[in-house]
Amino acid sequence: MSIRDANVVIIETSRTVVRGGLGLFDLLKTPSIEIQARVGLRRNAFSENTNGEANGAEEASTSRAQSSKPIAAVHDYLVGSQLDDALAAGQDIVVSWPFAEGDVSDYTQAEAIWKHILFTQLQRRRVQNESPVLLSLPSGLPRSSYERVCQIFFERFNVAGFGILERPMAQLYAANALSGVVVDIGHEYMDITPIYDGFIVHSARTTTPLGLRHCQAYLAHLLRSNQGLIATISPPTAPLSADELHKTLLALIQELQEAGHIKVPSDGETAAPEDEGITDIAAVVVAGKERAVIESGMKKKATAKASAAEQARAREIEALDLITVDFREKNVTLGKERHRLCEPLFDPELLEGVPGLEDLAKDKKGDKPLSLQDAAGHAVGQTEIDQRQYIWQGLFVTGDVTRHVKGIGIALQSRLAPFISNPDLLSDVQARSIRLLSVPEYYAEYRETGNGFAAFLGGSIVAKITFNDNAGRSFVSKAEYAAKGPHAIIEMTPSLL
Repeated sequence: MSIRDANVVIIETSRTVVRGGLGLFDLLKTPSIEIQARVGLRRNAFSENTNGEANGAEEASTSRAQSSKPIAAVHDYLVGSQLDDALAAGQDIVVSWPFAEGDVSDYTQAEAIWKHILFTQLQRRRVQNESPVLLSLPSGLPRSSYERVCQIFFERFNVAGFGILERPMAQLYAANALSGVVVDIGHEYMDITPIYDGFIVHSARTTTPLGLRHCQAYLAHLLRSNQGLIATISPPTAPLSADELHKTLLALIQELQEAGHIKVPSDGETAAPEDEGITDIAAVVVAGKERAVIESGMKKKATAKASAAEQARAREIEALDLITVDFREKNVTLGKERHRLCEPLFDPELLEGVPGLEDLAKDKKGDKPLSLQDAAGHAVGQTEIDQRQYIWQGLFVTGDVTRHVKGIGIALQSRLAPFISNPDLLSDVQARSIRLLSVPEYYAEYRETGNGFAAFLGGSIVAKITFNDNAGRSFVSKAEYAAKGPHAIIEMTPSLL
């Protein structure tokens, strides 16, 4: 079966975000579509016997949980910009997140999201759908879920072919590795997945109820002690309420993240190496950075001509690490405290004093969650002893936060040293080092995205190989689905065999 690369669709499904893209190119592109993995339903669509539970479902917009089961069809749900507009207009909408728990809690809601990606965003036509789809899903789903999803894509979307890839595998493929431990930092959870020789060690997978939301709330709490900042965004003449101030601080933190003003210092952070100039002209041209390189060179020449006093002042400012940003038509100055964003990941006890997070900083059993380094060490420790040295050679930290906040991987690597140093166990299978992975530089379109788009990149790589397989043994074709039904996906998914 021959399929044109231009028709291939990649869909990445995570707990809180769904990304999509059409076509495979020589330079694999970043996703063209990104929407929140949520659906909305007007409250009158709920059955009368669930009215008492509706308020709990409404809270799903914050907790990413679903509290009641509505009676609704796919076309009743609002997705993407439709949902955003309805919420902005103040309509009575119940929001649900069908992938929030790391599985598919409601297939009708999931279908509504995928349908929106395929037909509204990517403009595919159901009657003459020539696009095969590679879908990445959270790991650990039962075979029945694979069959149900396969049935949706063939019978409801009429796709030309279909394949499923577990999301952690896609992320590790993007780092050009087959063995490693994938640390995926999401909005609410951290998913840690050891992988050995191309197969996920499901018994060792670990999920910790800590994420970017907790970090943002923690930093917002710290910023309240910055009197100059608070006086700027909430002046005494027009003070903000406590709730408005918190939302404003969260918006500021979001802007700082996206602007790249936040990093994560490691335990053993060293000074930055001296700039030796541009050595790879071809890479600069491919990435389209000629203008930035020229401007950087002019800035360095101007700095070299500055007086000794000006240079000393510049070094003083650099040591204080002060930045001034334009936030809502106000000049806001911040210092090093902004780099403390990710501290709760490494020390969850810091959340105990943060208002509103006392109960959230516990897992489902009521215990305090493990720190990132303890969770990663525990997960790898659950694998076979002769596998660990290979798994530790592929530490890959990903998630949306890594798109803008640099240094999380290095900080984790330095904190994991105690988990491999065991002087009482000296053998050929003992791990002696931890190697940090990242998306290779030769993926030009992904140079500025950190590891945040790793799952989409990995899906694109697999799709390029899978749908060019003339034997058609790595995905389900229409003919195979017609002959075998939904069970065909089991035979075409190596991880399920």
